[in-house]
Amino acid sequence: MISAAQAFEAMADLPVVPLHAVTGGKPALILAPHADDESLGCGGLIAAASAAGHPPLVLILTDGTGSHPNSRAYPPARLKSVREQEASDAVGILGLPPDRLGFLGLRDTAAPTEGEGFDAAVAAILSFVEQTGAASILSPWQHDPHCDHLAAHLMASEAAARCRVRHLAYPIWGWTLPPDTRLPGPVPHGVRLDITDHLAVKRRAIAAHVSQYGGLIQDDADGFQLPSSLLDIFSRPYETFLTLHEPVAR
Repeated sequence: MISAAQAFEAMADLPVVPLHAVTGGKPALILAPHADDESLGCGGLIAAASAAGHPPLVLILTDGTGSHPNSRAYPPARLKSVREQEASDAVGILGLPPDRLGFLGLRDTAAPTEGEGFDAAVAAILSFVEQTGAASILSPWQHDPHCDHLAAHLMASEAAARCRVRHLAYPIWGWTLPPDTRLPGPVPHGVRLDITDHLAVKRRAIAAHVSQYGGLIQDDADGFQLPSSLLDIFSRPYETFLTLHEPVAR
């Protein structure tokens, strides 16, 4: 067991590497639990890889309808459409071609971690890996304290093991864990990507998720909005990618 503080200290000391050391110079599949996670955790990588000529595939896991469940102005069907458009706008800002964005459409806050639904999602991810020739799958950190983030992590882990590609993790809500939180497993290892040249477009991409800032939907007092403390974290000039699975050469 380690503490979250120890994990954060280790991640702050990870080596800063160029893009090809993260992606291997090949397309990556970025599995985002919700529309906005792709921009928060991987916006700089998406922009850098797109500019380098090997754009990733961004796959949004859930329909996003859980962020404002009590809104009458934005019932589930409308909110789903809004959040998909926001994702499209965000990745477009990052330079990602429209055909490199996909949606699995699982219900927000109910992404499966086992059973038939889980198996079907893994099969879909494997199909996208095969279609795109992805050499790595990026998903949230296993210690992100959100059920959909855990589901995305488990799906990516299973898919990466079955298709023999790298599995990297990017923390989102894990950054907000209290420092004394006890975490299973070893000290994280991986790399940091310098995104200084792409930080401005990353910030614009995050801002494209207007529904998550609290200003667009005003008839749900319990609705979600991105806290400023989290946004501050993702204004850093680097992104963190933790190594979870490396395929063994035959």
